[in-house]
Amino acid sequence: MNPLKSFASDNNAPVHEAVFRAMKEANSGDAIGYGDDIHTMAAEQQIKELLGRDASVWFMLTGTGANVAGLAHITRPYHAIICSDKAHLENDECGAPEKMTGCKLIRLPSGDGKINASQIYPLLDSIGFPHHAQPRVISITQATELGTVYQLDEIKKIASFAREHGLYLHMDGARIANAAASLDVPLAEMTKHAGVDLLSFGGTKNGAMAAEALIFFNKELSEGFEYTRKQSMQLMSKMRYVSAQFSALFSGDLWLENARHANKMARILAGEIKQIRSVTITQKVETNAVFVTLPAKAIEKLQRKYFFYIWDARNHEVRWMTAYNTTEKDIDDFVSAIKEAAGE
Repeated sequence: MNPLKSFASDNNAPVHEAVFRAMKEANSGDAIGYGDDIHTMAAEQQIKELLGRDASVWFMLTGTGANVAGLAHITRPYHAIICSDKAHLENDECGAPEKMTGCKLIRLPSGDGKINASQIYPLLDSIGFPHHAQPRVISITQATELGTVYQLDEIKKIASFAREHGLYLHMDGARIANAAASLDVPLAEMTKHAGVDLLSFGGTKNGAMAAEALIFFNKELSEGFEYTRKQSMQLMSKMRYVSAQFSALFSGDLWLENARHANKMARILAGEIKQIRSVTITQKVETNAVFVTLPAKAIEKLQRKYFFYIWDARNHEVRWMTAYNTTEKDIDDFVSAIKEAAGE
């Protein structure tokens, strides 16, 4: 039986109609391949209007590709990349960062998905010691895999620490739109002006299809990236279909509207399930993710109707995610099913 609605991931939502329409409109006549087309140039300008004229913008196909290609470009194989133990880099990219960069991932423990400079400081003892991988990049996920959000002061403190010690700051922004909606600040404020060097900007989880972007805020860092992108198999021949999607997302702030709606649906869901005695919310609901624990039997019953992921089987913790197309009726129906499964 097909589930009534997927609460597993915003990846499961369909492509937004406006994005699909933009792709169709781009599907007319010939266009120069590999990004030398008017659609790609227009999308680049839209992003630069948000992030600064000196931003270096590169369209990619997957989030893993954007992360790995960007990190590979600014590191050498003897370097180390520091991240949270909950990071997508560590847990959900099948070892691609280590395989493709040659770098060692150093993961730091985090209960809420976030790391801080005090955790990184002891790793500096390795610098200059040839028997150890050399710390080079701090990678933070915004929003985190647990749906939490780095506040501006937290990003700035990490960025300041990175600059002071000759490190780069990479932001994995697979759900950057949801974080921006949560913080309610301009995108540049939480990235460029906060001290981020390299941003992976996610489109796929926000209504797009195979559309990601990599943005360097220091043009010197991006020098030669056209070759790295090609070697990383992220150079799309018919690039207009990727860039047209970004044009649609950035027209009328659709990217932000989508994220705000998804976040709102998660807040509504969280508010409703607080009334269910056997359900406990385990993380702050700051974006479009709701993490909860509930009885194992309730999980089993609920999964007969709805698709979602078990996050921590030992503790009966699950993750419920909303998307731009989640409706309040979807939430109402889901909450009713949760109550029924929980016997309330």
